[in-house]
Amino acid sequence: MKGKTAIFGCRKKVRYTEDQWKLLEEKRKIAADIMKILADSGIDSLVYGSVARGDVKKTSDVDIFIPSAIPSYRIELALHDHTILEKKIVQATPNYAIKGEIVLENANVSFPLVKMKDKELDFYRFGGCMDLESLMRKKRVAGVDKRLVLIIPLRDGHYEIPANELDVSELAEYLDIGIEIVMERFRVLERRREIGRTGVFLSEAVHEFESFETKLKEIIDRNPFVKRRIMF
Repeated sequence: MKGKTAIFGCRKKVRYTEDQWKLLEEKRKIAADIMKILADSGIDSLVYGSVARGDVKKTSDVDIFIPSAIPSYRIELALHDHTILEKKIVQATPNYAIKGEIVLENANVSFPLVKMKDKELDFYRFGGCMDLESLMRKKRVAGVDKRLVLIIPLRDGHYEIPANELDVSELAEYLDIGIEIVMERFRVLERRREIGRTGVFLSEAVHEFESFETKLKEIIDRNPFVKRRIMF
């Protein structure tokens, strides 16, 4: 992608204000509190996106991902003190992992309902992710945001580089991920820029007293594409 016109902005340094640091601290505290609760139940998790990179806004979501496929009841039990606003099963495309998502008042917790492919885990590293230990040590990580801009943390803020100024292999090596996921994310995010927010292949609500596994079985029985992904 080297040599293309930078259509995603220009290189620049962004210095954080006192309010920006305070906002980041607030959102990280939310993430840490939930991740500690999960850890106390033996569940490892990652925070990803702007909260991991540092470039948060007031509207930024606190997104937490559990990388291991574990029974959903363990996650719901761990989060029993939090108000659950919504539960749903989502799948971005027919070939991607099927995930459960629990929407809390102040954060989103997602987890795989099937075995994930290596490249699907790279998705989180593409946008920047970290574990609880790194979060507690106040680290920040590099990652590409939804504008397709590489965010590189600095002591007083961050540096921005339009990702399309970098060679695909160079960006993949820098983020320690496969080239395939870089190309995939470019396709998805460029399409989003062109036509607005893109939909997902599957998004179905899970009722309050229904398990994710029971709902998934129901979906599999009537959707051969979902069944195919389960058996990959």
